[in-house]
Amino acid sequence: MTTYNLRALPAALIVVLASIGLPAMAQTSATTTTTTTATTPAMPATAQPTLTERAKETGKEAVDATERGAKKAYRATKNTAEKAADATERGTKKAYRKTKEVGGEAVDATESGAKKAYNATKRGVHKAGDATANVAHKTADGMRTAGNKIGEKIPGTEQNEAAKAAGKQ
Repeated sequence: MTTYNLRALPAALIVVLASIGLPAMAQTSATTTTTTTATTPAMPATAQPTLTERAKETGKEAVDATERGAKKAYRATKNTAEKAADATERGTKKAYRKTKEVGGEAVDATESGAKKAYNATKRGVHKAGDATANVAHKTADGMRTAGNKIGEKIPGTEQNEAAKAAGKQ
């Protein structure tokens, strides 16, 4: 039972990490098209957003989607790790109680081994969950950094203004 849970954990981690990258990839591959329409006297030409405004909004949406994806991945990883730890704990306790019922000279040795196995498994699952959470946070930070670098190249954005100010000093 423990072997099955530990084998399923890496597969779950791969799926979670892949789900982080897919929304970001879809956002960066989206293209912006410009359409022109005839303006009517009731609607002046200035009512349409500029390219800079559309780029800012698209960047904000990309950052928001990245943050949502990272949060989902973190929660999913945390929940999976907790479920695996709980299942391992239940299985180990069940085996421990059954072994204790059997009796004999081997009870003390088995009792000690079961406790050690339980503690080692519990520590391992929690470390795996923490490592996955760290990866999710680093991925989100990298995506935000990439978004800021893109914003530096778009005139009128906060990132572009900051890059200009840093370049003049």
